[in-house]
Amino acid sequence: MKSLEELKKIREEAKKNLELRETGKNVRVVVGMATCGISAGARPVLQAFIDEVSKRNLTNVQVVQTGCIGMCANEPIVEVTAPDQEKVTYIHMDVDKVKRVVAQHLVQGMAVKEYTIGHAE
Repeated sequence: MKSLEELKKIREEAKKNLELRETGKNVRVVVGMATCGISAGARPVLQAFIDEVSKRNLTNVQVVQTGCIGMCANEPIVEVTAPDQEKVTYIHMDVDKVKRVVAQHLVQGMAVKEYTIGHAE
């Protein structure tokens, strides 16, 4: 950090990221961030969700992290819940898959079935 302006920019970015984690939003994206998830690549997946949701200004979406979801062999795991819809569990997620999930599921409301627990390889 070299200037007050740089500090203000960092503060605003952090504030935006925190707003994505607020309660009261109707779509919830939960990324498994236990040791198993992190070692499988969950950290960049979480950041990609935060970036994509922010970039698309999806104000109804909350992005949060949790501990172990219980299916370590399928990490990174992401669960998406929305009102009046079944929870969707995505497995073996990566940054490229995040972009498609955001575009297709969070924006258009259609789960990406081939990435889900029942369909993914």
